[in-house]
Amino acid sequence: MTEPGPWPPAPIRTERLVLRESEARDRAAFVELFASPEVGSYIGGAQPRDELERTVAAVPGRRFGLFVADLDGAMIGMITLDRRDAETELGYLFLPEAWGCGYATEACAAALGWFAGARPGEPVALRTRTANVPSMRLAAKLGFTEVETYEAYGARQWLGRWSPVRPAGR
Repeated sequence: MTEPGPWPPAPIRTERLVLRESEARDRAAFVELFASPEVGSYIGGAQPRDELERTVAAVPGRRFGLFVADLDGAMIGMITLDRRDAETELGYLFLPEAWGCGYATEACAAALGWFAGARPGEPVALRTRTANVPSMRLAAKLGFTEVETYEAYGARQWLGRWSPVRPAGR
């Protein structure tokens, strides 16, 4: 499969955010994101800060499918669209201080909109722990529908699918 368009795309502007490629000024936020116990609670745990300080690249996250969610010039989270097992999967991580403000919904909707324009009709998957109630609410807000639940990583997981093309009559 070819990638869906050139990367990085022009920055995507929403009402409050800019989705853009990562820059060197985002390094501290990437370290904070992956060292955060709150963020790590649903993704296998926080990583040791000292290890992250040694290993995170000078310009972290510079790869196809990764958008930095920028609020007023500062990174507050990231959105990923990654090819996995013959489908594209949406991922997102936000700093705890950005939780509960609707930023994840706004950023994910914008990334899905970009993807729908780049790959018309192609569905997107989302996986999350069923215990992650905010993530389950976000999936519903974005229009993901349940495909299955299953056990993995010692917890119940949820797989949903989103498609920009709705069946007739819906």
